[in-house]
Amino acid sequence: MRPPQGCRRRGVVLGTVTLCLAAGWALQTPGGVSLVVPQPNINATVAQNILLSVEYSCRGVATVEWKHVSSWGTTKIVEWRSGNDVNISTVYKDRVTTFENGSIQLLNVGMRDAGYYFVTVTEEYGTNTYGTIVVNISEIIYEDLHFVAVLFAFLAGVSAILICFMWLCNKSLHLFQKTTTPKLTGISLRVQSSHKVLKSQF
Repeated sequence: MRPPQGCRRRGVVLGTVTLCLAAGWALQTPGGVSLVVPQPNINATVAQNILLSVEYSCRGVATVEWKHVSSWGTTKIVEWRSGNDVNISTVYKDRVTTFENGSIQLLNVGMRDAGYYFVTVTEEYGTNTYGTIVVNISEIIYEDLHFVAVLFAFLAGVSAILICFMWLCNKSLHLFQKTTTPKLTGISLRVQSSHKVLKSQF
């Protein structure tokens, strides 16, 4: 038994309206979020400031969250929503600077800051994307720097002593020449006078 003609028309109209509403909702809903990580590996030294650079784009309002994962565990660094207050964890207070493009800067890094940094950008409609940055921290070897400084100071001291010794030798040589020159002159005069006396006797 076929359904009445009016019911068929209502079904077609209802289906058409549903498709139109779905298409309109799809056009209004943001098409997802994209994230770019230009530098996925960062090498730094202790006490340096590092920039964890990312760039995200979306049509809606996004929430950015950063986490640090290392052998010491997982720590939430910061979370903020575009245009709202920034929520920084107490561990990273006064050490984190946030930027509108999703990037953060860590100040005065230490060995515990090495590890993986995960950024999550979540759109207001639920779409999200992830990025990862690996940070390697190397320690400044102060012992080597101390050894180089001590060696340089020792060489400078030896050079100064040698210069003073050469100066004293030069001064002593000049004094010796001044004191011996009159004596030699007197001896030569005596020799000449004795030669004259001998000549006069013969």
